[in-house]
Amino acid sequence: MIPRIHKRGSETIGLVRYLYGPGSHEEHTDPHLVAAFDPLTPDPGRDPQATYGQLQRLLDQPVNALPADRRPKKHVWHLSVRTSPEDPILSDDNWAAIARRMVAATGIAPDGDDAACRWAAVRHADDHIHIIATLVRDDGRRPRLHNEARRVQAEARAIEAEYGLRRVTPGDGTAAKRPTSAERHKAERRGRQHTPREELREAVRRSVAGAASEEEFFDRLATAGLLIRRRIAPSGDTLGYTVALPGDRNAKGEPVFYSGSKLAPDLSLPRIRERWTKPSDGATQQPALPPVTRPSSARQHATAAAWQALFVIDHGDDSLIAAQIAATGEVLDALAQTSAAHTRHELQTAATAFERASRSHIRAARGHDHALRQAARDLVHSGPALGRGEDGATTAMAIDMLIFLAVAAAAWHAKKQRTQQAEAAHRAAEHLRAAYQAAAEHPMALLRQRGARLAPAWQRHHATAVRQALPELADRILAEPGWPALAATLTEAQNAGHNPTTLITQAAARRELDTAEGMSDVLVWRLRRMAGLPADPQNSQNHRSNGALAVSSPGRTAQTGIGPANTSPRRH
Repeated sequence: MIPRIHKRGSETIGLVRYLYGPGSHEEHTDPHLVAAFDPLTPDPGRDPQATYGQLQRLLDQPVNALPADRRPKKHVWHLSVRTSPEDPILSDDNWAAIARRMVAATGIAPDGDDAACRWAAVRHADDHIHIIATLVRDDGRRPRLHNEARRVQAEARAIEAEYGLRRVTPGDGTAAKRPTSAERHKAERRGRQHTPREELREAVRRSVAGAASEEEFFDRLATAGLLIRRRIAPSGDTLGYTVALPGDRNAKGEPVFYSGSKLAPDLSLPRIRERWTKPSDGATQQPALPPVTRPSSARQHATAAAWQALFVIDHGDDSLIAAQIAATGEVLDALAQTSAAHTRHELQTAATAFERASRSHIRAARGHDHALRQAARDLVHSGPALGRGEDGATTAMAIDMLIFLAVAAAAWHAKKQRTQQAEAAHRAAEHLRAAYQAAAEHPMALLRQRGARLAPAWQRHHATAVRQALPELADRILAEPGWPALAATLTEAQNAGHNPTTLITQAAARRELDTAEGMSDVLVWRLRRMAGLPADPQNSQNHRSNGALAVSSPGRTAQTGIGPANTSPRRH
């Protein structure tokens, strides 16, 4: 159940007409009263003799009884209460009981208070009601509405439990502001999938991802084609900013501007500036380095930074963890805008989902997130990546590590009972898994082909190494479709001078494996990174032009069955 307190208004008759009218898109059906402060309240929906004006005058009577200078300017209170699509259709009696509970919980009409505010609940659809009230009590006093939004949410949670409705996860006040119904209807009329508020939020997030200074941030906003207004102090300092889409105009033909704080709590200029602050504990902050120029190098940096962030999430304090999770959002935004078309949609969806997970009431210790923010900067400045080759393979490697980071963020939020953030991180992880499948398809297929052509002696050799390093997980790994790819990677690693058993043990010790959907895939990317192997198997120096891999025999010098004998490992 989703209750929403709307902006207060000054004209009761306008809201009454809307509630009983056809709606902006003829969506209102059978508007009628389900409950009110007085059982004899006129219902223009069901009583042909009742009028909108009668209902308005009845509701406004306590307001008009006051002297003009004591009347509140915004006296119309409006609450909508909506069930979820999967919920059963409630009866009018059910909605009447819910309406009474809501006005009691908010302080509009406490139980047993005969001098409370006047109100009426109108139903014009199966799944929701609207409650209109006037904010002057019958005794001439104002109602006490302190924390009304939290109280109405708490009552909704209790109603869900009692009526068997879908349990909506409670928020903590750090979510981005939702588009208004007017904004949604305007977007629908113009055939746009998202509202200007949502498009601007995405654009500002992409612009700030990895930005090293305020000027770079504003330059990126301008490059994105946004209209920008800065609020300047007499000293010349920038106090704030607003942005607008060039084509989004109001009735007067003027651009509709939104401040950063109206897009998301962490997009106000003061909160954005925190990203460039030095660590408050005196730790040395690394200066912004010149960005890398190759997309593959940027993705390798992102993988390494994500690996470091996992260690902080496992062992750091809350403020450090919050900083790593917030900066992870920047990396996802940067990766989404620079990746190839076949992964871009899932990455953009993952970044959008993770946005909710990037904020909580725990203040991030900015400055300690330098590695991730530098990685985001590298991704943006290195430009678009190709879908294949080293760019594509390093994209898969980075996504594989970011999946672990999203899952770790979800676990941390869940432990702190921040359900919305935990669910958002889990959704992001699911979209990252889909993006990974697209990114890893070509390099993993090549590795699986090589692994399938390995001589039986090599396959037994690597299987023994896995059983020695991971005795409890070996059977699952060897049965996975990705095992041949892991075997091929172990061959490359051994040929480069590494001990497969030692390498697997080290890779597994740095992060758990059994929570991964494909342990073989995870080990492939960890081993290739730890052993210094190219992410793209085609770039291996041991890979000859005919597709054969020169390897030394396991335990003795012999033909491997896929290439010439090699008595000394090749290094790269």
